[in-house]
Parts: sequence; C-alpha cells; structure tokens
Amino acid sequence: MAAAGRAMEPWQRPSDASLVQLGLDALLAGIEAPSLPLLAGLGRNEYPEAPELFDLVLEELGLLPPASDDLAKARWTAARWWAGQIVARRLDPVHGAKLIFQEAAAELDYPDALQPIVDLATAIDPLNDQSPDQQQLRDEVTSAARDFLAADTHDNHSL
Repeated sequence: MAAAGRAMEPWQRPSDASLVQLGLDALLAGIEAPSLPLLAGLGRNEYPEAPELFDLVLEELGLLPPASDDLAKARWTAARWWAGQIVARRLDPVHGAKLIFQEAAAELDYPDALQPIVDLATAIDPLNDQSPDQQQLRDEVTSAARDFLAADTHDNHSL
C-alpha cells in the first residue's frame, strides 16, 4: 500500500519516517532483500534517503507500485498475505485481523469474503488482549483466516 501511495500526490505520499518503519517491520517479519537492512537502519538525519531505498527494496523483491487501477488487486493480495501469516503463526491474529480490517476490507467496501475477519477485528478489546475471551478470538481469527484462504484458493481454481 505504501508503494501505491508513492505514486500519489506529494501530500498523500507516506512520510520518509513511515517508509523506514515499514522497512523495520518487514525486516522483523523475516522479509529478505539486500537493501532492506539499509532502509530499516536509517537514522533520523538519513530519512531523506528512505524513498530511494524503499524503491530499491521494491525492485529487489520484484514488487512494483501498483497503478491506481490495481489498488483493489493489491489490497486483496495484502489480505491473502496477512491471512497466510496468521495461519502460519508468523503474525499475531489480533494484529493481522486489524490490518485486514483497516488496510484491505475497509478500502474494498467490506467484501463478504473478508466479513468474518472484519467481525472478529471489531470484537477485539484493545484494553485487555490477554483475557480468555481474547485467546478464543485469536483462535477464531486464525480459523477465519484459514477459511478465507481455503475459499479464495477454491475460487481461484474454479475460474
């Protein structure tokens, strides 16, 4: 989504600081690209270098900023990736559900395929994420993510 945002008007583009944070998040998530540690390790006084390094990381990963026509496709791709990360236990289900809700479903006008995850994301209590109910919600999010991926795979194979 940040790659898509880089094609927007200057006032809508992600900040240099957010590009560095995205680099750090990607590095911590286990993404590997030669320039990613350079992006993630930029100090505040080096933030102006972030856009160039971010573009280099996108190139190294084989990702190109989607054109505005491809934003919906990019959001679906992100939702699938986050769901896969939840199921593989590489992304906390609470955090993943919120990402799918805010960054994909909300921008796609809440499609039916993502509604079970959206419903669970809205049920998560941010003030008490260690209660037994929260663990049950985490399990339910993981199950909903698994169901979404299974239905998505079936839909793609039946085309």
